Amino acid sequence: MGIQRYFIVLAASSAFFFSLGFPGLTQTTRAVTTPPLTESGVEKKIHDYLLAHPEVLIESLRMAKVREDEQQKALGKALITSFKKDLVDDPNAPVLGNPAGDATIVEFFDYRCPYCRQVEPFLQALITNDPKVRIVEKEFPILGPASVFAARVALVAYKQGKHKQFRDALMAKKPKLDEAAILEVAAEVGLNVDQIKVDIKKPEVDAEIRRNFQIARELKLNGTPAFIVGTELVPGATDLDTLEAMLDDARHGSN
Repeated sequence: MGIQRYFIVLAASSAFFFSLGFPGLTQTTRAVTTPPLTESGVEKKIHDYLLAHPEVLIESLRMAKVREDEQQKALGKALITSFKKDLVDDPNAPVLGNPAGDATIVEFFDYRCPYCRQVEPFLQALITNDPKVRIVEKEFPILGPASVFAARVALVAYKQGKHKQFRDALMAKKPKLDEAAILEVAAEVGLNVDQIKVDIKKPEVDAEIRRNFQIARELKLNGTPAFIVGTELVPGATDLDTLEAMLDDARHGSN
């Protein structure tokens, strides 16, 4: 029996038998003359009761859904906790804001994602308004080869000490980027393009991206952006108020 059917039958059975008032128990001096119900008889009684009281079925489904959602949320929190080192303390992941900040936002993003660009002003506002915020950038290039190339160059730019300059310049461009346009931005911010072409082939660059994909798969992230603060996950674009509230909760131990 499936879990939802179990809860439905259990709730319906309880409601049904309570509705009968437990005949034979309410008056101890009264003789019980009703023959015991067979299993098929019980099922028919429950069936008839549900037809007469559909609200019981609706409430049972709602309760089962609430329990399932709570279990999934608890599992998600446990997974985030298990990946804490990779998410928050990854030495190969670029960091925006204050590297020694007291609260961390982890962002999974793609340079060509229009929704990532939609929330970019909120991240910049956080960096400006909150001197203790720390934003870990997890390269999650899901929109094709140009996205993968941009992620590789960004990781090399981080090693060359110009990640923020490269990132800000690239995010200011139109999202329809190709390799030539990405390298042009790299040159504009002072990166060594010849060295980039060598460094993006190093195994640790792709290893970082593969690890991000592994974590995203475990966390069931199917798109960008996605934000993690503490053990809270917001999949998809969000707003400044939500991010600030998540940071506040993290600082006060609420998540």
